[in-house]
Amino acid sequence: MKFVDSVVIEVAAGNGGDGALSFRHEKYVEKGGPDGGDGGDGGSVIFRGVKHLTTLVSFNYKQKLQAEHGEKGGKRKRHGKNGQNLVVEVPVGTVVTDETTGKLLADVTGDSQEVLIAKGGKGGFGNAHFVSSTRQVPRVAELGEKGVMYQLKLELKLLADVGLVGLPNAGKSTFLSVVSHATPEIADYPFTTLIPQLGVADVDGFGLLIADIPGLIEGAAKGKGLGDAFLQHVERTAVLLHLVDAYSNDVAGDYQTIMRELERYSTELTKRPQIIALTKCEGLDEELVAMQRQTLAAVVPENVPLFTLSSQSGLHVKDVLYALKTEVEAYRLAQEAIEEAAPEEAIPVIELTKSQQREGWRVRQEESNFIVTGEKIETFAARTDYSNPDGLRRLRDIMRKMGIMHELQRKGIQPDDMIIIGESGNYRLSYQ
Repeated sequence: MKFVDSVVIEVAAGNGGDGALSFRHEKYVEKGGPDGGDGGDGGSVIFRGVKHLTTLVSFNYKQKLQAEHGEKGGKRKRHGKNGQNLVVEVPVGTVVTDETTGKLLADVTGDSQEVLIAKGGKGGFGNAHFVSSTRQVPRVAELGEKGVMYQLKLELKLLADVGLVGLPNAGKSTFLSVVSHATPEIADYPFTTLIPQLGVADVDGFGLLIADIPGLIEGAAKGKGLGDAFLQHVERTAVLLHLVDAYSNDVAGDYQTIMRELERYSTELTKRPQIIALTKCEGLDEELVAMQRQTLAAVVPENVPLFTLSSQSGLHVKDVLYALKTEVEAYRLAQEAIEEAAPEEAIPVIELTKSQQREGWRVRQEESNFIVTGEKIETFAARTDYSNPDGLRRLRDIMRKMGIMHELQRKGIQPDDMIIIGESGNYRLSYQ
């Protein structure tokens, strides 16, 4: 399967259905009462984490996700059908950001975890909703709200316990194939691993999820080679297993090259627990292995475990796995302690004064246009049918009750001036 770890898609929640403008027609009743039903709510787009998915490749073939629209209300107060939610399965480890603003919208880190990505629009009220003791024959019905639309960037960051790093052909794929059932491509040339590979190693019943990251080269953090696109996958690992080829003419330089690239990508990665292993030792005599180990030890911090390893012969493979298990167990305990110590966030209760309530909208003048912004008034404007005089009259009444009309008068609005509600400029009405 092709591996894709970053895609840009468009998601659109369903629009709410319009409310119905309808009156009963009964025999011998000259004018029946209003009976227009409310429109149905639009469906939302929901992402659900699925642990067995390991790629975003499916989004290459379907780059627009559209939830179902709500249906229009009907006569006899019939409520329009709500649009069905669109539940989209994504790999665990998917990070969702707004492509336009860069804002983080979701981080799907758990199997079956569901995240509301785009909320469907509310259905509009039918004219039966507006009946009151003083308004017996309302001729107003609302339009449904538009569903939320986003241009999204999805990035997959693997949630592995161990991240294998090293120069190309350092023996990462061979190690993964030996300790797990993974079957990465193995060859005697660099860059045999073109996509991250996952495998689970069983260490006395303790499962270690290991990710083989494509080989890094000098300059990877700036986009050279293959590894730069996959450095993000080591961000979430508990421990890094750094493999160094024992056949290299400069084992110390190889180690330092990878450390520089990790630091350039993220200084946090250099603080991640590491275990270093000098690989492919089966083909070298003990004296040469000892010399290479001594050279490497000179640049490796004293507190970092350093092993000599042969995946082919099994030399010290179990020792490395036990060391990894110890680090991962310590990491998991530390994470549990952090989660338990974190205080539960209380929901703040905010009471607005009259002056603060007024801050819910703004009015500014641009030549003969007066632009009104604010979430509440923009919602009412979006639900107004501008072809219906009664609907426009209702919108003006709402603006009057909110104090917006008074502010427009204070700013010197004239009868021929235009009121624009919202920055988009889609909702316009004359002052009179």
